[in-house]
Amino acid sequence: MRIAISADDDRGLDSVVGPHFGRCPYYVFVDVEGRNVENVQVIANPFFGQHQVGQVPSFINQHGANVMLTGGMGHRAIGFFQQMGIEPVTGAQGTVRRALEQYLGGELQGAAPCGTSTSHAHDDAPAPDVAQLTSSDVYEKDEFERLEEEVESLQDQLAQVTERLRQIQEK
Repeated sequence: MRIAISADDDRGLDSVVGPHFGRCPYYVFVDVEGRNVENVQVIANPFFGQHQVGQVPSFINQHGANVMLTGGMGHRAIGFFQQMGIEPVTGAQGTVRRALEQYLGGELQGAAPCGTSTSHAHDDAPAPDVAQLTSSDVYEKDEFERLEEEVESLQDQLAQVTERLRQIQEK
Protein backbone atom coordinates (compact mmCIF):
# COMPACT_ATOMS: atom_id res chain seq x y z
CA MET A 1 0.00 0.00 0.00
CA ARG A 2 1.23 3.51 -0.78
CA ILE A 3 0.32 6.29 1.65
CA ALA A 4 0.77 9.98 0.83
CA ILE A 5 1.12 12.44 3.70
CA SER A 6 1.09 16.23 3.36
CA ALA A 7 4.26 17.75 4.84
CA ASP A 8 5.59 21.16 5.75
CA ASP A 9 9.22 20.15 5.20
CA ASP A 10 11.30 17.55 3.38
CA ARG A 11 12.58 15.43 6.30
CA GLY A 12 10.65 12.29 5.37
CA LEU A 13 9.17 10.47 8.36
CA ASP A 14 10.41 13.27 10.64
CA SER A 15 8.56 15.94 8.64
CA VAL A 16 5.76 17.93 10.23
CA VAL A 17 2.34 17.05 8.80
CA GLY A 18 0.94 19.84 6.64
CA PRO A 19 -2.37 21.19 7.94
CA HIS A 20 -3.91 21.36 4.45
CA PHE A 21 -3.21 18.78 1.76
CA GLY A 22 -3.22 21.11 -1.27
CA ARG A 23 -1.22 23.94 0.20
CA CYS A 24 1.72 22.07 1.66
CA PRO A 25 5.20 22.34 0.13
CA TYR A 26 5.92 18.57 0.15
CA TYR A 27 4.36 15.14 0.10
CA VAL A 28 5.87 12.13 1.77
CA PHE A 29 4.99 8.89 0.00
CA VAL A 30 5.41 5.82 2.18
CA ASP A 31 5.20 2.29 0.83
CA VAL A 32 4.10 -0.11 3.57
CA GLU A 33 3.70 -3.85 3.76
CA GLY A 34 1.44 -4.56 6.73
CA ARG A 35 2.87 -2.19 9.34
CA ASN A 36 6.41 -2.26 7.95
CA VAL A 37 7.77 0.75 6.09
CA GLU A 38 9.37 -0.43 2.85
CA ASN A 39 10.21 2.88 1.17
CA VAL A 40 9.96 6.62 1.86
CA GLN A 41 9.98 9.23 -0.90
CA VAL A 42 9.65 13.01 -0.50
CA ILE A 43 8.31 14.92 -3.49
CA ALA A 44 7.91 18.69 -3.72
CA ASN A 45 4.37 19.87 -4.39
CA PRO A 46 4.54 21.36 -7.91
CA PHE A 47 1.33 23.28 -7.18
CA PHE A 48 2.50 24.79 -3.87
CA GLY A 49 1.12 28.29 -3.49
CA GLN A 50 -1.34 28.01 -6.37
CA HIS A 51 -3.36 25.22 -7.88
CA GLN A 52 -6.57 24.56 -9.72
CA VAL A 53 -9.35 22.32 -8.52
CA GLY A 54 -8.45 18.66 -8.92
CA GLN A 55 -4.76 19.17 -9.76
CA VAL A 56 -3.36 18.02 -6.45
CA PRO A 57 -5.59 14.92 -6.10
CA SER A 58 -4.59 13.99 -9.66
CA PHE A 59 -0.91 14.50 -8.77
CA ILE A 60 -1.29 12.23 -5.72
CA ASN A 61 -3.12 9.66 -7.88
CA GLN A 62 -0.34 9.75 -10.52
CA HIS A 63 2.13 8.81 -7.79
CA GLY A 64 0.15 5.66 -7.00
CA ALA A 65 -1.18 6.54 -3.56
CA ASN A 66 -3.95 4.45 -2.04
CA VAL A 67 -4.39 6.73 0.99
CA MET A 68 -3.98 10.50 1.55
CA LEU A 69 -3.26 11.56 5.16
CA THR A 70 -3.41 15.25 5.99
CA GLY A 71 -4.44 17.78 8.59
CA GLY A 72 -7.38 18.99 6.54
CA MET A 73 -8.95 19.26 3.12
CA GLY A 74 -12.13 20.60 1.62
CA HIS A 75 -15.28 18.73 0.65
CA ARG A 76 -14.46 18.80 -3.06
CA ALA A 77 -11.00 17.36 -2.48
CA ILE A 78 -12.49 14.56 -0.40
CA GLY A 79 -14.83 13.84 -3.32
CA PHE A 80 -11.98 13.84 -5.83
CA PHE A 81 -9.97 11.36 -3.80
CA GLN A 82 -12.99 9.11 -3.39
CA GLN A 83 -13.67 9.24 -7.16
CA MET A 84 -10.08 8.18 -7.76
CA GLY A 85 -10.27 5.30 -5.30
CA ILE A 86 -7.91 6.98 -2.84
CA GLU A 87 -8.92 6.94 0.83
CA PRO A 88 -8.83 10.50 2.21
CA VAL A 89 -8.01 10.80 5.91
CA THR A 90 -8.02 14.11 7.79
CA GLY A 91 -7.02 15.04 11.32
CA ALA A 92 -3.35 14.08 11.02
CA GLN A 93 -0.92 16.19 13.01
CA GLY A 94 2.53 16.07 14.53
CA THR A 95 5.15 14.18 12.55
CA VAL A 96 4.57 12.10 9.45
CA ARG A 97 5.86 9.09 11.40
CA ARG A 98 3.24 9.62 14.14
CA ALA A 99 0.40 10.15 11.66
CA LEU A 100 1.44 7.01 9.80
CA GLU A 101 1.55 5.00 13.05
CA GLN A 102 -1.89 6.30 14.03
CA TYR A 103 -3.35 5.41 10.63
CA LEU A 104 -1.82 1.92 10.55
CA GLY A 105 -2.98 1.37 14.15
CA GLY A 106 -6.56 2.35 13.28
CA GLU A 107 -6.52 5.49 15.47
CA LEU A 108 -6.66 7.91 12.51
CA GLN A 109 -9.41 7.38 9.99
CA GLY A 110 -12.17 9.13 8.10
CA ALA A 111 -12.32 12.52 6.45
CA ALA A 112 -14.26 15.68 7.23
CA PRO A 113 -13.95 19.05 5.50
CA CYS A 114 -11.64 21.45 7.31
CA GLY A 115 -12.85 24.70 8.86
CA THR A 116 -11.06 26.95 6.36
CA SER A 117 -12.64 25.18 3.42
CA THR A 118 -16.04 25.33 5.08
CA SER A 119 -15.69 29.06 5.75
CA HIS A 120 -14.81 29.64 2.10
CA ALA A 121 -17.98 27.84 1.02
CA HIS A 122 -16.06 24.86 -0.31
CA ASP A 123 -17.94 22.53 2.01
CA ASP A 124 -21.31 22.91 0.35
CA ALA A 125 -19.99 22.75 -3.21
CA PRO A 126 -20.25 19.29 -4.73
CA ALA A 127 -17.08 17.63 -5.95
CA PRO A 128 -17.02 18.24 -9.68
CA ASP A 129 -16.32 15.43 -12.10
CA VAL A 130 -12.56 15.40 -12.72
CA ALA A 131 -13.11 15.04 -16.47
CA GLN A 132 -15.19 18.24 -16.61
CA LEU A 133 -12.70 20.63 -14.97
CA THR A 134 -11.71 23.79 -16.79
CA SER A 135 -8.93 26.30 -16.20
CA SER A 136 -11.46 28.67 -14.62
CA ASP A 137 -11.98 26.22 -11.72
CA VAL A 138 -9.37 27.96 -9.54
CA TYR A 139 -8.91 26.81 -5.95
CA GLU A 140 -7.47 28.68 -2.97
CA LYS A 141 -4.07 30.15 -3.72
CA ASP A 142 -3.49 32.73 -1.00
CA GLU A 143 -0.36 32.09 1.08
CA PHE A 144 -1.78 34.21 3.91
CA GLU A 145 -4.77 31.83 4.20
CA ARG A 146 -2.37 28.86 4.28
CA LEU A 147 -0.38 30.44 7.11
CA GLU A 148 -3.56 31.28 9.02
CA GLU A 149 -4.62 27.65 8.76
CA GLU A 150 -1.18 26.48 9.96
CA VAL A 151 -1.46 28.77 13.00
CA GLU A 152 -4.91 27.37 13.77
CA SER A 153 -3.61 23.81 13.48
CA LEU A 154 -0.63 24.57 15.73
CA GLN A 155 -2.92 26.19 18.31
CA ASP A 156 -5.09 23.05 18.29
CA GLN A 157 -2.01 20.86 18.74
CA LEU A 158 -0.74 23.05 21.58
CA ALA A 159 -4.11 22.85 23.31
CA GLN A 160 -4.09 19.04 23.04
CA VAL A 161 -0.54 18.77 24.41
CA THR A 162 -1.37 21.19 27.24
CA GLU A 163 -4.40 19.07 28.14
CA ARG A 164 -2.31 15.88 28.15
CA LEU A 165 0.26 17.56 30.41
CA ARG A 166 -2.50 18.66 32.76
CA GLN A 167 -3.85 15.11 32.92
CA ILE A 168 -0.40 13.71 33.65
CA GLN A 169 0.16 16.24 36.44
CA GLU A 170 -3.16 15.28 38.05
CA LYS A 171 -2.11 11.62 38.35
